[in-house]
Amino acid sequence: MKRYWLLRLVIAFGFAQAAVSMARPAVSYRALSLGADERAIGVIAGGYALLPLFAAVPLGRRTDRGRCAPLLFAGVVLVAGGCALSGTAGSLAGMAAWSGVMGLGHLCFVIGAQSLVARRSAPDEQDRDFGHFTIGASLGQLVGPVAAGLLIGDDTGRSSALALVVSAAVAAAALTALWRVEVRDTRTGHARAERNRVPVHRILRTRGVPAGIFISLAVLSATDILTAYLPVVGEHRSIPPATIGVLLGLRAAATIACRLVMTPMIRLLGRTALLTVTCLLAGLLCAGIALPVPVWALAVMLAALGFCLGAGQPLSMTTVVRAAPDGARSTALALRLTGNRLGQVAAPASAGLVAGLAGTAAPFVMLGALLVAAATLGVRAGRGPAGGPGRAGAAGTGAAGAGARAGADEAGARAVAQEAGAAFGAGEAEEASDGCGGARRRA
Repeated sequence: MKRYWLLRLVIAFGFAQAAVSMARPAVSYRALSLGADERAIGVIAGGYALLPLFAAVPLGRRTDRGRCAPLLFAGVVLVAGGCALSGTAGSLAGMAAWSGVMGLGHLCFVIGAQSLVARRSAPDEQDRDFGHFTIGASLGQLVGPVAAGLLIGDDTGRSSALALVVSAAVAAAALTALWRVEVRDTRTGHARAERNRVPVHRILRTRGVPAGIFISLAVLSATDILTAYLPVVGEHRSIPPATIGVLLGLRAAATIACRLVMTPMIRLLGRTALLTVTCLLAGLLCAGIALPVPVWALAVMLAALGFCLGAGQPLSMTTVVRAAPDGARSTALALRLTGNRLGQVAAPASAGLVAGLAGTAAPFVMLGALLVAAATLGVRAGRGPAGGPGRAGAAGTGAAGAGARAGADEAGARAVAQEAGAAFGAGEAEEASDGCGGARRRA
């Protein structure tokens, strides 16, 4: 019974993500019908992330102090409005603007949903719950492009507008699963978060947070450019829109498969090794898309790429949540999303420039290099534990060392309690013992 909130959140995220995943290729096709070239496609794709780039941190601060549900409802409304108005826009500038509204709505929903998972999940359940939560995104990414491919026909201008209106209706359906997804007793620690507001620069200097942000940026940039630029590749290689939709859906299905088996993979390889290996393989596969291979080989590469990309997002969420200082987890998640949106602004614009200079396949080589850099950073970030309060310790030998230090701290706590008892009496000794024990547990 208590897990129903997560199931409803996954369903709502599935609808919201399906709407966005359906709208993104539809926006590309509609822009092409309005005369856009590769550079203009990159600018419009970057417009999706422009408003969220500036709004993420204020929204995260607000969520640290308040409830998550209002952001979920606001996000759905903005996504639905952005999709519908993109379908009626008659200019490239209008499409870029309404694409930005769609992106802002998606940001609101994701910040609220990720913060809710972080609050309602026990520390040892976060990898699993974030993995299940992101299955909703993968389901949306599976259904959305396939539906867009089925709706978009030879008359791409009219049919892409229809696909955008349908995606607005799909987004609105997410509201049916959000009723009472958050209970009011989840607002723990918000007054303390208000009193002890952690500066952004301190969060960014915390070990584990920058690595989680960059890895998430690289993985999301790969997914985003695949969604936006695979239709362009299909146009140049004479691959019909329906086939492109199936290929994007195949990539999303492989991502779901990865997240369903992520917990046993973590037990087998460890979090750092899993993150590093999947980013490295994804980089190589991304670069392979630039090769002029037949459709069946492209399908195999996209399936393998989707599986490798599946681990990056949930593991980067857990990395940031565990590393963040107490009372600033929503802000840390918002900083992670700011990094994502920065990548969504810079990566499509860079991809458009590269595509204009070196061809439509060149952006995938750029993505490959970005993912290899993320794999290297994952190795470096995993060499030591993230210290400090509110952060997770290391596994294996690091956990054994922490146990030894905890034993020493316990002995020291008893000694302090005995001295306090001699000086102040048994009542104060008990309080001193409890205080030192709490410090030991936090360490």
